[in-house]
Amino acid sequence: MVALGSIGTKTPAAGDPAPPFEAPSTVGQIRLTDFQGKKHVVLAFYFADFTPG
Repeated sequence: MVALGSIGTKTPAAGDPAPPFEAPSTVGQIRLTDFQGKKHVVLAFYFADFTPG
């Protein structure tokens, strides 16, 4: 886990646009800009997903 402040990025506030990013997916690398102006995007983070307990 990396804290955003440790890489020079501020934590966005509710309602702020998401910063550009790239992430692995089941269909290869995806970029937020791939969807810009085409589809709505919902970002969700589940800290304990796929962990025991």
